[in-house]
Amino acid sequence: MTLRDDARELQGELAVLRRALHQEPEIGLHLPRTQEKVLAALDGLPLEISTGTSLSSVTAVLRGGGGEPGRGPVVLLRGDMDGLPVTERTGADFTSRIDGAMHACGHDLHTAGLVGAARLLADRREHLAGDVVFMFQPGEEGWDGAGHMVEEGVLAAAGRPVDAAYGLHVSSSSYPTGVFTSRPGTLMAASAGLHVRVVGAGGHGSRPHAALDPIAVACEMITALQTMVTRRFDVFDPVVVTVGTFHAGTRRNIIPDDAVFEATVRTFTPAAAERAAEIAVRLCEGIAVAHGLTAEVDFVPEYPVTVNHVAEHDFLADTVREAFGEERFEPLADPITGSEDFSRVLDRVPGAFVFLGANATGDPETAPGNHSPLAAFDDSVVSDGSALLAELAVRRLDGLSKEAA
Repeated sequence: MTLRDDARELQGELAVLRRALHQEPEIGLHLPRTQEKVLAALDGLPLEISTGTSLSSVTAVLRGGGGEPGRGPVVLLRGDMDGLPVTERTGADFTSRIDGAMHACGHDLHTAGLVGAARLLADRREHLAGDVVFMFQPGEEGWDGAGHMVEEGVLAAAGRPVDAAYGLHVSSSSYPTGVFTSRPGTLMAASAGLHVRVVGAGGHGSRPHAALDPIAVACEMITALQTMVTRRFDVFDPVVVTVGTFHAGTRRNIIPDDAVFEATVRTFTPAAAERAAEIAVRLCEGIAVAHGLTAEVDFVPEYPVTVNHVAEHDFLADTVREAFGEERFEPLADPITGSEDFSRVLDRVPGAFVFLGANATGDPETAPGNHSPLAAFDDSVVSDGSALLAELAVRRLDGLSKEAA
């Protein structure tokens, strides 16, 4: 039987695990219940398992028996585990039981899929031409969990450096269910956070001239930031600025002392990121000064650009076509403005990242996207995700072992 056939046999169990994870989403770096479920799902497999110290990560190493022990190549497979601070409104019978938390980005599918890959490869360990590192990662959603795991040594978990790394992400919209898509080179944007506190002087809403209104000035900054994108940056080196939070005031007739907003900034080149930091800070500070107020502005870099190594992307695309059929891989024309902390791994290790359509509503073009409270994922794709990760590991270990010989 093929890996894909064996993965289909696991589909029911993996869907049960995915739904259990979905009902108890956890946010950030500390995911004790999720970690517990992963450890239980891996129990009994021939894995060397360790857990994180600064986060609830799980790292599992499978030693292959098809080569010289401790000297063969190493492949890393990653699945992120954290949810989002979103209240679910899908109406699913396995909907989140945790108020204000949801697996709105499909990381529950990633986790179940990586468990499936571990089971598939454990059954074939005697034939593996090297070792496999399974990276179960918390804190992808803005917490830099991959960075923490890299610092704690995940890339050397097998006792020697990782030679190739692969990750997968599902999508509730945009792509047909079951279709894999990726592109060589730049795949996803870098991200940064813009944090602004406008400091004025409070007063009565009926006498704005006797106060220094921070709300009006903050609103002007937000509008100016959008103009900045269109007038200070090359359209062929895109920049995205989106304000996601704005907090000010207590009542409609009170001018507050301050107003606070935060924005996410997405860029595709280091030059654009550096320029965005310089211009955005100067713009906000200058607008505040022009109105007689002050602004405390912080521009905080987060994740770097996610870049697929060309040869690894081509290997991944060929693997999908050979294992699943030509129709199951669609080249991605343009980079995505989302960002990923798997970029931390790809900055250090040759590898590739791929998307998998998992739309559960029937029309990916109109379906709610990832991060929506209505995002609905079809967990029938979990076994295919497991099969692809396992195929990549088997084939890459074989290829690297032959190259070394």
